[in-house]
Amino acid sequence: MAAGIAMTGAGAGELRLVMFERDGCIYCARWHEQIGPAYPDTAEGAAAPLLQLDIKAPLPDGMTLIGGPPAITPTFVLTDDGAEVARMAGYPGDEFFWVLLDDMLEQAGWTDPAAPPQQGGTLPAPAPPPAN
Repeated sequence: MAAGIAMTGAGAGELRLVMFERDGCIYCARWHEQIGPAYPDTAEGAAAPLLQLDIKAPLPDGMTLIGGPPAITPTFVLTDDGAEVARMAGYPGDEFFWVLLDDMLEQAGWTDPAAPPQQGGTLPAPAPPPAN
């Protein structure tokens, strides 16, 4: 199943990853097998704890989805203080899930504490073209 991401700007409040799912969803089951057991023990899981919701259930008080109600399961919505920041529709498999989730978290202002630090400074100016 393909997965898409939509992102908008966000602050740095309380992050939560909301997983919209339904009974009988094979991709939800696959996520629970491949990602679910490890998720709470990861830096991402600590930064954005998981909240599982049935796709037909009412939203919790204070939750705002700017992308509208999810249409497919699973849909992962990253919220910041209850407001949608980014969305991943579908489950792209265990390798792509982490890459897409990290993109979502970066959009919310989070950086992985285990990631190597970014090199600062400016790039050198390009060399001038050779004289003719």
